[in-house]
Amino acid sequence: MVYVQNHLGQPLMPTQDHRKVRLLLKAGAAVVVRRTPFTIRLTTRTKTYVQPVILGVDAGSKTVGMSAVTFGESHVATRKEELFAAELTPRNDVVKNLSDRRELRRSRRNRTTRYRQPRFNNRVHSKHKGWLAPSVEVKIQEHITGIKRACEILPVGRVVIETAEFDLQLLKAIADGRPVPQGEDYQKGEMYGFYNVRQYVFWRDGYACRCCGAHGKGVKFHTHHLESRKTGGNAPDDLVTVCDKCHKAFHAGLITDAKLKKRSRPSTRDAAFMGIMRKTLLQRLRAELPVPVVETRGYITKATRERFLKLPKSHTNDALAIAMGRHGFGIEEVTYMPQSGRIYQIKPVRHHNRQLHKAIPKKGGRRQRSQGPKYVQGFRRFDKVWYRGQECFIWGLRTSGYFQLKLIDGTKIHESAKAGELALLERSSGYLIA
Repeated sequence: MVYVQNHLGQPLMPTQDHRKVRLLLKAGAAVVVRRTPFTIRLTTRTKTYVQPVILGVDAGSKTVGMSAVTFGESHVATRKEELFAAELTPRNDVVKNLSDRRELRRSRRNRTTRYRQPRFNNRVHSKHKGWLAPSVEVKIQEHITGIKRACEILPVGRVVIETAEFDLQLLKAIADGRPVPQGEDYQKGEMYGFYNVRQYVFWRDGYACRCCGAHGKGVKFHTHHLESRKTGGNAPDDLVTVCDKCHKAFHAGLITDAKLKKRSRPSTRDAAFMGIMRKTLLQRLRAELPVPVVETRGYITKATRERFLKLPKSHTNDALAIAMGRHGFGIEEVTYMPQSGRIYQIKPVRHHNRQLHKAIPKKGGRRQRSQGPKYVQGFRRFDKVWYRGQECFIWGLRTSGYFQLKLIDGTKIHESAKAGELALLERSSGYLIA
C-alpha cells in the first residue's frame, strides 16, 4: 500500500498501483515524504475524492492496536478493505529513568547543600490542575501522536477508541477466590483491620518465612520487596515475609529462591494505568483532532470480532473490530473483509541521555562522560540502515566508526558493524517503524 498526499500535504486515498507511483516519481509529479509507511506527495494540483475512512484504536498500557478501514456502498465509496494496521509499543522506562534521576539529585544535594532547609510548597501536583505522573503522561502523548500520524497519511473522518474501565477490587477478589465485593466492601480493602502494610503481609503469609518456612517465637521477620523500590512500591503484592537469615542471604546474592519471587496475584499495574489515563486521553483527543472521537467498550469489540468478523484475538484485530462495530461503520453482517497485508510495528525511543557523567568515576577520581557524540560518520542513533540485505536500526555507536545493530524488537544483528557496510535508509524521528 502506497499512501498519497496532495500538493498541500492533505491525505488522499492510498493506492496499490505501484507502476503508476513509479511513473509519477520518475516524472517529478510526486516526491517521497516517508519511506515507512511509504508515502508520496503530489507536486501538482489534483481533484480530491476520498472515501469514508474510520480509524479504530485499541488503547492499552503495553500495546496499542490501530486499524483504518473503508467500508462504502455509494457511488463515491466502493472499496471495502483495511487500509492501515499497526501496533504501537509505548515506553515503559520512564519510572526507572525518573528514579535514577532522583537518586543522583539526592546524592548531589547531600554533597553540596547538606543542610538545606526543607521545602513543602514545591509539589507540582498541588500547583497545576490536571497534572499526571510522567509515566502516565508519556503513554497519553504516545497514543495521541500515533493517531495523528495515521491521520497524516489517511483521510480519517472518525476515530473510535476503546478505553477500558477496570474494577481493581473485583480483579483482586477473583484472583484471591473471595466473594464479589458489593456495597461497603469497596470501602474495606484487603488491609482493612490491620495497623499497617507490614502487619498485613505477615498475616497473609501465615507468620512464616516464604523462603525457608521458619516460624514461631524467636524468629525475626522482614518484609522483602519482590521488586526494587526504585520501580516498585510498598503495596502488599510487592512484599513477602522472610526471616532475618534469608533476608541477609538474599541481599548478599547467596540465594535466589523461585518461591520468593512469585507474587501472590498478577500485577494490576497496567489496569491502574488505563483507569488513570482514560478520561484525560479522550478529552485531549477531542480537543486536538479535527474529526469526531467516539468511545466504545470492550464487550462491543469482542462481539464484533467473534460473531461478525470471526477473527482471532490480537490488538490489530480488535482495532479492526472497533472500526467496524457499533460506533464505527455499524455493520450487521460481513462475509469477507480484506485485511492489510502488513502490520507496522511502531516503537517510541528516547534520544537523549541527560546524565553528564557516569556514576562510578575512573581511578584517580576523574569523571567519565556519559554522553557520546550525536553523529558518527554521518549516522545517528536509531537511524534505519541497510546491512547485508536486511533492514535494521542503529542502537549504539562508537567514535571509532563501529555500530551496534538491532531489529525493532531488540534482536541483535551485529555488535560492531563497520560504517562502510551501512547504507542509510531513514533518519531517526523519535519513532522506530518497521
